[in-house]
Amino acid sequence: MNVHEMYMHKALQEARKAFDEEEVPIGAVIVYNNEVIAKAHNQIVMLKDPTAHAEMIAITQASAFLKNERLIDCDIYVTIEPCSMCTGAMILARLRNVYYGTSDKKTGACGSAVDLTKPGMFNHDLNVNGGILETECRKIIQNFFLKKR
Repeated sequence: MNVHEMYMHKALQEARKAFDEEEVPIGAVIVYNNEVIAKAHNQIVMLKDPTAHAEMIAITQASAFLKNERLIDCDIYVTIEPCSMCTGAMILARLRNVYYGTSDKKTGACGSAVDLTKPGMFNHDLNVNGGILETECRKIIQNFFLKKR
């Protein structure tokens, strides 16, 4: 197992928590200097907050941990391609890299539905790497929605 798979496994652990809480099972972790400094899962239903995506909560945690609104030299691992809100927050936070599991053709903002990460589009470029543990990340989402039907 490589380092990216190791961190994605941690994001999947968070996604499983969301699944168990009947939230859309998305998990995220933020890594700084090879240490997980934030981990979160979707809490939209629980918090009655449409912005309570795993990535948003993890960004808030990491900013508090570093005591800085800029997450320079930090990487985020998320089980599904981030939406436009989360991608925008990652750019504003100056995250270095986003690693995601499975793409999201309906709302993914890192190249699937739209691409907010095109180099030079904003004042900060976010490097994107997808397909990490793609099958596992896709299955947890699919199983969640199959269970709901």
